Amino acid sequence: KEKEDEKKEEDEDSSCQSEPPAKRVKSEQLGEDGESQEDAGATEKELTGRKRARGQNKSRPCMKPNHYEQSRLCPSVMQGCAEKCYFGPRCRFLHDIGEYMAAKPADLGRRCVLFETFGKCVYGITCRFAQAHLGDGYQNIINMEVAKQWEGKLLVRNNLSKELQHQLRKRKFSFKKADEYLRGLAKPHGDGGKGGKATGRSTEEQEVPNCTTPQKELGDDPECPVLQEQGEDPKPDALQSPSPAAGEEASSVKTVGPVTDEDIIKLRSCEKKVLDIQGKLYLAPLTTCGNLPFRRICKRFGADVTCGEMAVCTNLLQGQSSEWALLKRHHSEDIFGVQLEGAFPDTMTKCAELLNQTIEVDFVDINVGCPIDLVYKKGGGCALMTRSNKFEQIVRGMNSVLDVPLTVKIRTGVQEKINVAHKIIPKIREWGASMVTLHGRSREQRYTRGADWDYIAECAKIASPMPLFGNGDILSYEDANRAMQTGVSGIMIARQVPVGALIKPWLFTEIKEQRHWDISSSERFDILKDFTNYGLEHWGSDTQGVEKTRKFLLEWLSFLCRYIPVGLLEHLPQKINERPPYYMGRDYLETLMASQNADDWIKISELLLGPVPTNFTFLPKHKANSYR
Repeated sequence: KEKEDEKKEEDEDSSCQSEPPAKRVKSEQLGEDGESQEDAGATEKELTGRKRARGQNKSRPCMKPNHYEQSRLCPSVMQGCAEKCYFGPRCRFLHDIGEYMAAKPADLGRRCVLFETFGKCVYGITCRFAQAHLGDGYQNIINMEVAKQWEGKLLVRNNLSKELQHQLRKRKFSFKKADEYLRGLAKPHGDGGKGGKATGRSTEEQEVPNCTTPQKELGDDPECPVLQEQGEDPKPDALQSPSPAAGEEASSVKTVGPVTDEDIIKLRSCEKKVLDIQGKLYLAPLTTCGNLPFRRICKRFGADVTCGEMAVCTNLLQGQSSEWALLKRHHSEDIFGVQLEGAFPDTMTKCAELLNQTIEVDFVDINVGCPIDLVYKKGGGCALMTRSNKFEQIVRGMNSVLDVPLTVKIRTGVQEKINVAHKIIPKIREWGASMVTLHGRSREQRYTRGADWDYIAECAKIASPMPLFGNGDILSYEDANRAMQTGVSGIMIARQVPVGALIKPWLFTEIKEQRHWDISSSERFDILKDFTNYGLEHWGSDTQGVEKTRKFLLEWLSFLCRYIPVGLLEHLPQKINERPPYYMGRDYLETLMASQNADDWIKISELLLGPVPTNFTFLPKHKANSYR
């Protein structure tokens, strides 16, 4: 019956995607997508006329400039090997440097951050700051003294190799552990053939015994040997030197000397790498704005733990470059994790095994707190809190294939006044998760009203001895101190809307130094300069990289404008849900940064990245972020 219900849901989802928009809205109003009639009525009411702007701007204009697509230089010319063009006679890019330079937009400045930092700009003549490193005949100058300092150093890890992408696209990657776990779910057993949660539990208990099992039983069990030396490091070699190759290829290599049994016997939970972040400041995964340059800013201000943006497991399994870019890790991120979103145990377990073999992370987080409809209606995010069977299979499956700790991020519940987190947390602990993060709001609340820290305190007691991090409404060190007094293991400084870290990334410094920082407009502008430089390093200093940096800068500015300088406040501290009235700053730059008009954000971006392209427009991702 459960399988028939799931199949019915999938059929309804697929039919909903194929229907025209008018019909789809009508079906949602009728409650055919599985939601209650009350939810459908609320949706209808919001569609007919909203009193206030909220949610996402789903019909945003395309911000990708077209002028650089028309006359782009061939990559082979950029790399100085024009005679070996990758595309051959069918190449549609320019090979004439003179023609390219005639059409190239003017440079944006005399300083190239890539050339100054690394001694070489890999973008050569396509760089928008090329005059800093171009010599006679458009030759790219290299500062050998600086370049030698960076030789052999890997600044950004977790890149998607072409070989791995090819394996994923051709479905040649080996998911040995995941397939074994999924076969266990599919096997019928004693209670009448239901695969369900009992199968997942029995598989886990048989193959990965609990650490509290008596020593005698452990010694008798050939599948769970005891460590011979008490101080022996149980961490597998795969974590120390991850290889992009498939697990099947790695296990087939013949070795000389002692052979470990790590590829045959699963690690017990006590043998896994411990996630020791008690009392540390955790920067939450921030969709759109939590990119690598922003995380570098937060690390500089004192963030202890960082996590990549939410990545969809199905897109990762397909080898999509844009999704794999969310997993990239800067060398300054010493404690780093990735967050996955998915609705089914097969894709989530396979994705966990894929990441376990191919990237370097300290933990993997499951997003069970995402409230947006696109994720919720497919059974992911908050919907997993109501699908306990699938939720259990996902947690147990991912935990069985990972060599690093598994964490889970949840909300108080789906409906506003019906909290269910206290019932789910003990189960999550039993399933094998190492930590839970609880956002003190329900899905219906989204990011409105205040977070329920009294309820978070109750859940922290229930979760013990498993660590529980609290999340919600942290915008000052007083807020952080009150949160820590509730008994949580730590606090997550989090997400949109409202957001602590995006409004004031120096919040980490304030918490650690226990003070209010009356930061000046020039200091805040320097932070934006650093973000711009980090963005040019990460996305590139050519036109495409400059415009991508500008896009993410503008998205961030749509949150930064909410900050009210400490020196202007009538009472301290600023509350996270307070929207500032229009006010004049202490100087012109402070007034400009406080503007909630998107045109003023564009002016700030032009101070850092030069003039915007012709007919450039910007609309923030969230409607509530601008009064344009």
